[in-house]
Amino acid sequence: MLRDDFDSLVPSRPLRRRAFAGGLGGGFAAAVLPTLAQTAITTDAAGLTAGEVTIPVGDFAMPAYVARPAGRRGAPVVLVVSEIFGVHQHIADIARRFAHQGYFAIAPELFARQGDPMMYGEIARLIAEVVSKVPDRQVMGDLDAAVAWARGEGADANRVGVTGFCWGGRITWLYAAHAPVQAGVAWYGRLVGDSTPLQPAHPVDVAANLRAPVLGLYGGADAGIPLDTVDKMKSALARGSAAARASTFVVYPDAPHAFHADYRPSYRKDSAEDGWKRCLEWFRSHGVG
Repeated sequence: MLRDDFDSLVPSRPLRRRAFAGGLGGGFAAAVLPTLAQTAITTDAAGLTAGEVTIPVGDFAMPAYVARPAGRRGAPVVLVVSEIFGVHQHIADIARRFAHQGYFAIAPELFARQGDPMMYGEIARLIAEVVSKVPDRQVMGDLDAAVAWARGEGADANRVGVTGFCWGGRITWLYAAHAPVQAGVAWYGRLVGDSTPLQPAHPVDVAANLRAPVLGLYGGADAGIPLDTVDKMKSALARGSAAARASTFVVYPDAPHAFHADYRPSYRKDSAEDGWKRCLEWFRSHGVG
């Protein structure tokens, strides 16, 4: 796991629990310095239907945060895949941002079976006890279930986009190769890695088989994702399917990892805002909107 993804954690202090017992979207994923409260974006739910739901995945009830335009049927779907910290306040806010743009946004809690990442203040334990135990196959099935559930709720499941951040960025690439989505936007997700039983393939391994074009938004100053891995991914995409060849990267030269996370020291306003505009345009130009 990328060390830079945890640079705002204070290991000696426990992470703050969600704002309401068992709920999603309350509190931040890590102890945030007081000065960062000034940069954290808060998006209201006016005109939206927003809150926690449960989505059936076999006999498991997966919690998810959903935000959608109130009273509207046929909205396109956007899956919002979290950082390793799960569906906390920032991720819920992103879902509301998408909903205000007319999307049926779903942020599933993909760590729910393995544990609550908000309970961990030690990076090593968080990785060992939760993150490392989540199989990619499970995640793909959970996202499939979220799309199926959205269809039953009146969303247009023929227009689906997927976006994710760090851990979720890697998942975005994988899901674009797994399922019939229309487009993906991956924010600084890891591209290469060793094969394991739970993570048998990484984005570079599935690049040639993408079923939907992906926009990669990456930081040139990201210490955890060397630019040579971006080059490897570009080469793999160039040899692949039509969707793979249509995929592209935008690299912000001075941006670090997690430059979109407005509640953390890594936040870079200009890069984040430009990336957000590109994300919306990418979805719209590929039929998700």
